[in-house]
Amino acid sequence: MRDFAKSFLNGRSESLDDKSGHWRKALQHFCQPLHSMPVPADAPGGRIRYNLGMFRLMCVTAHPDDEAGNFGGTLRTYSGREVETCVICLTPGQAASNRGGANSDQELAAMRKREFAASCEILRVSRPLILDYPDGQLYRLELNRVVYELTLNIRQFRPHVMLTIGPEGGVTGHPDHSMAGVFAALAFHWAGRANRYADQMQSGVEPHRTQKLYYGTADFALPGRQPITFSPQTAVIDIGNHLETKIAAFKAHTSQAPLFSLFEENVRKRGNTEMFNLAASVKPGPVQHETDLFEGVEP
Repeated sequence: MRDFAKSFLNGRSESLDDKSGHWRKALQHFCQPLHSMPVPADAPGGRIRYNLGMFRLMCVTAHPDDEAGNFGGTLRTYSGREVETCVICLTPGQAASNRGGANSDQELAAMRKREFAASCEILRVSRPLILDYPDGQLYRLELNRVVYELTLNIRQFRPHVMLTIGPEGGVTGHPDHSMAGVFAALAFHWAGRANRYADQMQSGVEPHRTQKLYYGTADFALPGRQPITFSPQTAVIDIGNHLETKIAAFKAHTSQAPLFSLFEENVRKRGNTEMFNLAASVKPGPVQHETDLFEGVEP
């Protein structure tokens, strides 16, 4: 049944007229029950597998290496479940203390863009994107400018779930991390409202209401930092053997090699899990502890 549905959708959907959405809704209605079908005991790895690539996950970060350090295990885990993933990095990281031998900010930016691409390839990110805002200066930017661009990307990619860094700034408390979370949260809400950035509504772009927004969270901060107050963990994702994949993706950022030992030491303390806080959901009600970010999500 799974193979038949996948073959049918892949083979026919490209030729269908999606302007009305009629056929795609019919196909999604047909395929929706497959999402909750039990995994056979002899399935590879015995893990949950989403079907048909119907689900989409967007992650908004501040710097190259954030995608690996904060979300790498989760991104790779869900790409393995056939979820389409998108990472939007707001800056190319040209103000980093570790320069990787670069002689200028422009040279370092180009270097870190290549490293970001290599990391995303390891994590099997479907759509990696760097927006070229100035590193270390996100708090100085006009809020509307950044949220506008993120909102357009949300409306184009149409994710079911979004991830970003909490306003505390993650384990480093970096101000750029905080601002990435603020921008992403506003875009999450505004992308679903027809009266926000109405000029974007052309060439098939429509308001899109993402179903869940999560902040990455933790139960420890890096030593020697200012106090950090984390959001409570409401979801814990078992990343299994992708801890090693996460470390490998971080090490693809070779310009940041002086951070490798500190990163690996701290990430291994956390073990095979990544933690999240459910910040917003289209479904009201009390927060339940989750082990799957797509729990309750509809195609």
